[in-house]
Amino acid sequence: MSKGRLEAFSDGVIAILITIMVLDLHTPAGSSLSDLMAGKMRSSLLLYPLSFIFLGIYWNNHHHMFHVVHHVNGAVLWANLHLLFWLSLIPFVMDWWGNYPSAALPTLIYGVVLLCAGIAYTILQRALVALEGPRSQLAVAIGRDRKGFASLGLYSLAIAIAYWAPWIADTLYVAVALMWIVPDRRIERHVEHEHHGSHDE
Repeated sequence: MSKGRLEAFSDGVIAILITIMVLDLHTPAGSSLSDLMAGKMRSSLLLYPLSFIFLGIYWNNHHHMFHVVHHVNGAVLWANLHLLFWLSLIPFVMDWWGNYPSAALPTLIYGVVLLCAGIAYTILQRALVALEGPRSQLAVAIGRDRKGFASLGLYSLAIAIAYWAPWIADTLYVAVALMWIVPDRRIERHVEHEHHGSHDE
């Protein structure tokens, strides 16, 4: 099956999610800086960039991953929908956490959604490698995916301590975002290496 419709659908869903998050940013009650930084407005202005970055990270890596994929099957389609399901919950948990920024449970649930999205992305990778083969460009580029598993570990740690120290969980979420804010270039480097290697022959 062609991968084009899957990519177009995924791009559309992520674009809609970003739009939903923007619509959740309500205007301040007044015209002063203190109104802008009051209550929920302050937390929303912090959480929106973080959530936007997470969606941007998934969009970037999804794009790079499918650049070296040649076709898809039913398992890949369902794995992709599984990923989009968890990403679709980011605006909801962002809004809840924004209403109660120092509360433990919203902080924890935000991490649960991020962890499940990370697991879903790993499942999608595995489904694609199973389809493309262990010697495919994607399989070679991903390798052991230490960075991906490190992210899952940090999410798990943040969830485990969110009830006792929500601010530490917040810090770990930001740390994961910073780990991935520079697009993952493993696939790009592998494609460039293959391209240069073919010209050298």
